[in-house]
Amino acid sequence: MEATGFDALRSDLRKNDQMRPVTIQKHIAPAAAGSCLISFGNTQVICAVGIEDKVPPWMRFQKVPGGWLNAEYSMLPYSTDERSKRPGASPNGRSMEIQRLIGRSLRASVDLLKLGARTITIDCDVLRADGGTRTASITGAYVALVLAIRKLQETGKLKKDPLAEQVAAISVGLVKGVPMLDLCYEEDFAASTDANTVMTSGGKFIEVQSTAEDGAYSRAELNALLDLAEKGNRELMKIQLDALSGD
Repeated sequence: MEATGFDALRSDLRKNDQMRPVTIQKHIAPAAAGSCLISFGNTQVICAVGIEDKVPPWMRFQKVPGGWLNAEYSMLPYSTDERSKRPGASPNGRSMEIQRLIGRSLRASVDLLKLGARTITIDCDVLRADGGTRTASITGAYVALVLAIRKLQETGKLKKDPLAEQVAAISVGLVKGVPMLDLCYEEDFAASTDANTVMTSGGKFIEVQSTAEDGAYSRAELNALLDLAEKGNRELMKIQLDALSGD
């Protein structure tokens, strides 16, 4: 199955195995321990890290060693063409599912024992949504996390580097039967199958969220999507490292 070329013409004229332009602007939120603004084409997400020198109550009660990392995710009211409601004290089901995904993904990149008795919270706020907000959040959250860990080390609050593996995420999907990388909203809406993939720098998958929206898909089609996902995640990891270099 051919994944390149223009078998199904994309609205932005990308090849089917080509990502949208990805940019990462560091230190977008100066009060945060680490932050960045990540853009996947028209999708824009601010990722910012907060650190508390304590662990959640359940860890204290169970005497679990080390620290904890979690995430919060929200789409700001003006992030879509039609205004959405401002997030309340309790996130909706979609936001809850996404922030759990972000937390799981980033915990795979950290040795929590080396983190010490502290909690890291990564806030991911969507400024503009055009597909792939959860994958952009994970990819940007890793950059913000690295910046925060560096700050802890520079100030002497952290003796051992807790970072284990690099993490990135990308979406893939079948649009008119053709595997495509990094779906924008229009493509995601039209996809018969879509998947969000999270990978480590060691080449392992942390998560594959794959759903058939319009009929089942074959093992060969899934393999083609995973090949595209690996290609995209490798490219994203290089972009992350380039953004972090010289900081």
